[in-house]
Amino acid sequence: MEIRKEDALDYHSKGRHGKIEVISTKPCLTSRDLSLAYTPGVAVPCLEIEKNPDDVYKYTAKGNLVAVISNCTAVLGLGDIGPAAGKPVMEGKGVLFKRFADIDVFDLELKSKDPKEIIRAVQLLEPTFGGINLEDIKAPECFEIEETLKETMNIPVFHDDQHGTAIISCAALINAAEVAGKKLSSLKIIVSGAGAAAISCCKLYVSAGANIENIVMFDTKGCVTKSRTDLNKYKKDFASKKEYSSLKEAMTGADVFVGLSKGGIVSKDMIKVMAPNPIVFAMANPDPEITYDDAISVRDDIIMATGRSDYPNQVNNVLGFPFIFRGALDVRASAINEEMKMAAVKALAGLAKKKVPEMVLNAYGGEDFKFGKDYIIPKPFDPRVLWHVAPAVAKAAIDTGVARIQIEDWDAYEEQLKERLGLSKEIVRVAIHKAQKNPRRVVYPEGEEEKIIRAAHVSYTDNIAKPILLGNKTTIKNNIDNLGYDQNEFEIFDPESCERSPKYAADFYAKRFRKGATLKEAKELMRNPVYYGSMMVEKNDADAMISGLTANYPNTIKPALQCIGIKEGLKVVSGLYIVVTKKDVFFFADTTVNINPTSSELAEIAISAADTAKAFDIEPKVALLSFSNFGSAKYPESTKVKEAVKIVHSLRPDLMVDGEMQADTAVVTQILENDYPFSVLKGKANVLIFPDLNAGNIAYKLMARIGEATVIGPVLMGMKKPVHILQRGATVDDITNMTAIAVLEANKILKV
Repeated sequence: MEIRKEDALDYHSKGRHGKIEVISTKPCLTSRDLSLAYTPGVAVPCLEIEKNPDDVYKYTAKGNLVAVISNCTAVLGLGDIGPAAGKPVMEGKGVLFKRFADIDVFDLELKSKDPKEIIRAVQLLEPTFGGINLEDIKAPECFEIEETLKETMNIPVFHDDQHGTAIISCAALINAAEVAGKKLSSLKIIVSGAGAAAISCCKLYVSAGANIENIVMFDTKGCVTKSRTDLNKYKKDFASKKEYSSLKEAMTGADVFVGLSKGGIVSKDMIKVMAPNPIVFAMANPDPEITYDDAISVRDDIIMATGRSDYPNQVNNVLGFPFIFRGALDVRASAINEEMKMAAVKALAGLAKKKVPEMVLNAYGGEDFKFGKDYIIPKPFDPRVLWHVAPAVAKAAIDTGVARIQIEDWDAYEEQLKERLGLSKEIVRVAIHKAQKNPRRVVYPEGEEEKIIRAAHVSYTDNIAKPILLGNKTTIKNNIDNLGYDQNEFEIFDPESCERSPKYAADFYAKRFRKGATLKEAKELMRNPVYYGSMMVEKNDADAMISGLTANYPNTIKPALQCIGIKEGLKVVSGLYIVVTKKDVFFFADTTVNINPTSSELAEIAISAADTAKAFDIEPKVALLSFSNFGSAKYPESTKVKEAVKIVHSLRPDLMVDGEMQADTAVVTQILENDYPFSVLKGKANVLIFPDLNAGNIAYKLMARIGEATVIGPVLMGMKKPVHILQRGATVDDITNMTAIAVLEANKILKV
């Protein structure tokens, strides 16, 4: 995946600068709200906490708040760049905490290289935070800092550079040894690197069962041996009696190579001389000690892991720290001890042996994963890691006496963890991963527009689609050059002069000559990029079309309907938006096409929307909305909705559908259960069908602008072939997301 300098800078600078913000979790709209939030109301919880200090967890955010603290002296791949330059990394760490475990973070960059100053600064923060994540502090200072803080503080302290890699790689080592048919205690382990991560890894390997006498470590000066006089106390623990003149000599006959140093230091010949079924963890980033391709080219029996996402067995710290802190915070642990770390190791190792569910396979484009040499640790985007690792860590905290509160109902705790993520929010990522499995030709009629070119570039470089741009060739090429892209990424056609235009005109005329079209008009229409693009899809010269960035919706949908048409068995096309809130995903229809659908049309829209939800791996619960609840107000508008429900029940008895009902009845489970227990709808609805275009269009726009929901779409349902019409002014991300959805439809994975 190519990341351009300009793209990275835009990502961090566009809109609100940086990647994080603080949002109030309580209303603060009225003078009464203000009085409760601050003076005088805030005095009440203050006095309660004064009487009982543990109430700070009840009345403040402390229990879900972690500090990411660094002096940025050892930033991954960048080194000692200073606290200001390292701040984007620490913000990013906070984003991962939130994304994977719903933990809030303040990042704190300290302007000091003095361990004692850093220790004191962190100690003073204890009343504010539920946990401390130390990050990117160089060795050996990081050891002193963490050890002292763990001894003197009463909240969890965790240096991720040491323990994160250790936990993930230890889980991988346990499973790799099993796959290789070897015992941990007998493994000869060669380690390149002797910094914080390497030492922590080796300590954990020994805790898991490896023999310290079988570990040989190399630093920048060579083999770490007992004869050396320049070793700090941390390296001395792993000083070897054996002396090797080179890394290659040490690797001869070795069972395991662990790389935590720099790229390119291991050759193919060094892999060749390792023991049968060698285990190679080349974890230097971004360039491993030896590339995956080079390693597997010389050994069929190799079991290999790297830090990279484009090869099997990625050792990624995101598999550890969010979930370890989640478990520790949820039992108010006073520390993260060795037992908790080993619990995380065993949970990760065990999860890799479990059958991988469809939602995970879908997230990685349908690729199948089975325990073996190419799958010894879970994937970073496997959501199950949260509810496997966090409970294991929490249980270990309870068993070792560092937990302040107990969890009695572990099944309920697992459900709480799942709710934190709102799993259905993975919808966009899943769509993109599926599309990457088989990218298709997508035509963009507005090919001269900068946003379209940018989105097409992303779609090409991320292997989502093969972009086709329509418009003036000179203009398009100049715009591509101005953006710094390679013209070879795109196919470019000019409808004004393209040799296909006469053939498309003739074919269009053949379809429409009894519907008022003349050949002359057909030739003129083919100069319009939207008509031309629609005919490309119709004639299979493109697989899908994305348009509408600069045009009115009717001006885009009309050519598509005339050139391609509606699916057989349907009478209408309809529009759907995917609305992603903080915790849930909803499907809104019809939001773009049908102004005042009839009962039968409304039923058709409901069925199409339900099937679209299913295509995104979400079980549809469909509510047809009205101002009336189950006949409470009998007007033509509500009766229409009631009749539509009957039609859906008749046509698709397999669907969970009910109505007519008001919007809050549909999405508030308690209202439905308490007032309308007879309803076939169980739980909150996730597919909402609006009675007319007024209601649907207003609702999704209010959700986007006032409700701060992420809105994806519109998805055009009911076309014979994939065509999707953008919102005017759509962002590059919007266009890219719709491209992925169109590719899924072209691949018959998604049926809309």
